Amino acid sequence: MSDESPVRALVVEDEFLLLALLEDLLPDLGVEVTARARSLEGALAAAKSPANFDVALVDVNLGGERSYEAVDELLAAGIPTLFITGYGSGSLPPRFAALPVLGKPFGRDDLARALAMLCGQRMATR
Repeated sequence: MSDESPVRALVVEDEFLLLALLEDLLPDLGVEVTARARSLEGALAAAKSPANFDVALVDVNLGGERSYEAVDELLAAGIPTLFITGYGSGSLPPRFAALPVLGKPFGRDDLARALAMLCGQRMATR
């Protein structure tokens, strides 16, 4: 990734309004949404073909199913991953303790801070 090109992201979110919010906020933060999934099945398919994105933002609960299997695939592929959850970071399995977490509800500044943790200072200056 060069500093001039936007970071490409996979966004996994089952709630339409939150997906729309993320798609609205991310470009202002230097992130281009290049892949989307609204279910665990879609997230798994995307995780197995990570060539279209550099990072992933993944909701924990996808229609009553946990996204952990997809996150395991993303991490195995070397994709930096951010959890999005209303449950808090304490509800995640210990194997995900080092991953950044964006708590719901969130605003633009919260998202910017989480992306900075995920991608480094490059995101914080946009």
